[in-house]
Amino acid sequence: MSVENTPTVSLGPDSGLDQVFQLAQQLRVDSVRASTAAGSGHPTSSLSAADLMAVLMTRRLRYDWQNPKNPGNDHLIFSKGHASPLLYAMFLAAGAIDEEELMTTYRRNGARLQGHPTPVLPWVDAATGSLGQGIAYGVGIALAGRDLEHQPYRVWVLCGDSEMAEGSVWEALDKAGRHRLANFTAIIDVNRLGQSGPTELGWDTGAYARRAEAFGCRAIVVDGHDLTAVDEALAAASDGQAPTVVVAKTVKGQGVFEVADAEGWHGKPLPEDLAARAVTELGGLRHLTVRGPQPPAPAPRAPAAPVEVTLPHFEVGAAVATRVAFGKALAAIGARPDIVALDAEVGNSTHAEDFGKAHPERYFQTYIAEQQMIATAVGMAARGYRPYATTFAAFLTRAHDFIRMAAVSQISMSLCGTHCGVEIGADGPSQMGLEDLAMMRAIHGSTVLYPSDATSAAALTAAMAYMDGISYLRTTRGAYPVLYAPDETFPVGGSKTLRTGDSDRLTLIGAGVTLHECLAAAEQLAADNIPVRVIDLYSVKPLDLDTLARAAQETGALVVVEDHHPEGGIGEAVLSALAAQRLTPAVVHLAVRNLPASGTPAELLDTAGISRTHIARIARDLAIR
Repeated sequence: MSVENTPTVSLGPDSGLDQVFQLAQQLRVDSVRASTAAGSGHPTSSLSAADLMAVLMTRRLRYDWQNPKNPGNDHLIFSKGHASPLLYAMFLAAGAIDEEELMTTYRRNGARLQGHPTPVLPWVDAATGSLGQGIAYGVGIALAGRDLEHQPYRVWVLCGDSEMAEGSVWEALDKAGRHRLANFTAIIDVNRLGQSGPTELGWDTGAYARRAEAFGCRAIVVDGHDLTAVDEALAAASDGQAPTVVVAKTVKGQGVFEVADAEGWHGKPLPEDLAARAVTELGGLRHLTVRGPQPPAPAPRAPAAPVEVTLPHFEVGAAVATRVAFGKALAAIGARPDIVALDAEVGNSTHAEDFGKAHPERYFQTYIAEQQMIATAVGMAARGYRPYATTFAAFLTRAHDFIRMAAVSQISMSLCGTHCGVEIGADGPSQMGLEDLAMMRAIHGSTVLYPSDATSAAALTAAMAYMDGISYLRTTRGAYPVLYAPDETFPVGGSKTLRTGDSDRLTLIGAGVTLHECLAAAEQLAADNIPVRVIDLYSVKPLDLDTLARAAQETGALVVVEDHHPEGGIGEAVLSALAAQRLTPAVVHLAVRNLPASGTPAELLDTAGISRTHIARIARDLAIR
């Protein structure tokens, strides 16, 4: 399988389809060679889509491969990210990478040609591989191009047929249809076989087409190996008339007789001897290069003028919900033209709609489609915008995989989860965010913030706009007294000590509603001559290690109180931090350990054992030991 001395030929938009066929065969050969050399990969999934991609990159994909940041470039997303051998073979044909990188680094430790594509490669917008996500990112990028950037680029997404069983795919097509995203095309590689056997619909291309049309998209059914038909379909998809789904019937392993349409080859490289026979059957090595259509000149954009953000002020002692403060602060920082906001049809409760009223042109309603909301945010972040996506904390758990993959994409975006914990009251447990801190703390590189009053909520909302990675703000439904003056600062990684004295006998640690319960408990304890320290742990990740260590050393005992399940929340964060410092104070962790029901906030806090009464009782027990 060594490289032969074959002539180099350059293909362009005017090249004949006979030459495009030779490119398709080259893409197949290089997909086989790269995966066999790596000893892993998905060559058969790459072989089925090679004709589709050969036509696309020579005839329709308007892309300056030497300048991936050209704002006029089209966007190509491999939603079927496991077909990375094909994508990287395309990069080789475009001159973006060289032969040595493809054949010696693919899937190797520390290399950028990873098993599934990530934005460590400048030609990749977002990480894919968790199926059903790339198509959703494509919708976000298409929305950004049309409604925010006002650029004429198109978005092309290659999908696998197996992933069409994912609900997120249909959320994406629903939004493509609703927004009439004529700059968006999904190409479904219907090769009939999934990982463990036939797919749900097999080769029933009519079913795929009917489903796409039901969501408001135009469907075009083609033989995915008929280059003329593929070329005509992609030309139609480029006419700017409607969001398009090209349903292409293909053969998994196309071109290699021994594996074509054969079960048991998914995710398996061809052995050396079979790979050699495959290369011969496909016509041997080629060195075709591609210079496809160039992007149109980007629309001119005036440089953004400096803006001044004035955050809302709240009177100390006034009762204001942190979700209300979030909405007001979000509207204020919307003075920055790169800030966009996304809602999942709860903006009147989360107060994200405050942004929509102030900046309607940058407010996007995804309705009850939390996965698509996060995917749209990822797409917009990939285009240089700073998205804030907001819904009830409980419903963000639906989109956890999208948040996880956004971290793999190294996306920077801000999330806000409202209506946290049992404090929401009568709505009951289906609406109570009791797992969100654990979920968000586990995201790679995340920042997790939990303000207890309106002033800190506004300040932290603004701070998130400047953070790298994924930041999360947890807000409370009910209104509670404002604790801090408008000029108070809240550095990420910090905390606030609201009560302290030289004779403190223990420390109460809370955030959100439980901070207010801790303060009320401290008043009760003071009446019993038990002085205690109270810490507002508004930064959950990263934690204020210095303040925690000092409290542990000076008071000897900590009571951590949170409106969250005990697993993965504030208590475990504090215990981990103390363990890292080799500190062993007495620690009592109060959290929601029961299955909540409906009731008033006060009743539910008490039933969960995190009310001021329970805190004071535990503190008394600790103080007399």
